[in-house]
Amino acid sequence: MTELNTQTSEEAAPPKAATPTGSMIATLGLVAAICGLIIVGAYQLTLDAVEQNKVIKERRAVEKVMPDAKSVVGYYVFDDQKIEPVENVDKEPKKYPAAKLKFFAGYDAAGTLLGIAAEGSAKGYADQVRVMFAYSEACQCINGMTVVSMKETPGIGDKADPTKEDIVDKQFMKNFVALDVKLAQDMKALANEVKTVKHGRKANPWEIDAIAGATITSKAIGKGINASAQALLPKVVPNLDKIRSKKP
Repeated sequence: MTELNTQTSEEAAPPKAATPTGSMIATLGLVAAICGLIIVGAYQLTLDAVEQNKVIKERRAVEKVMPDAKSVVGYYVFDDQKIEPVENVDKEPKKYPAAKLKFFAGYDAAGTLLGIAAEGSAKGYADQVRVMFAYSEACQCINGMTVVSMKETPGIGDKADPTKEDIVDKQFMKNFVALDVKLAQDMKALANEVKTVKHGRKANPWEIDAIAGATITSKAIGKGINASAQALLPKVVPNLDKIRSKKP
């Protein structure tokens, strides 16, 4: 009797509805495709504006570190030490090898070279710290530095940012009045690596005296400048005659 009731109960139970797996996958795929198209479309629509803002920010940084320059020209330098204006390379990129470094040359009203500027970047406390620095042939030193972008701790890392005039550490900025970046005799590297030392322990002209409480940010600036200068200056300094003058 029990067996009969069990069978009757099982037969009476409604069958479970099949899960529409195929339909769900198709729907999710369609949603993902639409979202992808929206993201790509938004990226393409804003790309020109983003690139333009990047160029503007870059140029403002160059003007900050070379305030006396009346005109600025961007250049690429290649592994074979060939130097070409950015404009030429951008117009005909297939003519030039992919490996290249970028820098800017500043000229006075008469078209005489005042110095060059380049960007350096290194990991800080929160994110990459990007800086622009100026190089002077006369002193073979860095005589200007500004921050292009960084996301360091407000009120602490900001002390290394000269664009924050109200809180920047003016003593720290003195590091970049004549920071030694002379080349070694073989002209293949800096004679001395640019290093950031603990606050109050600077003993050499190629050292950066860190900000007390913002050592990580200070070190990021030093590392960024050193890496950029090591890569760029040995290729550019021996070839400054190629860019020494510019028609006003």
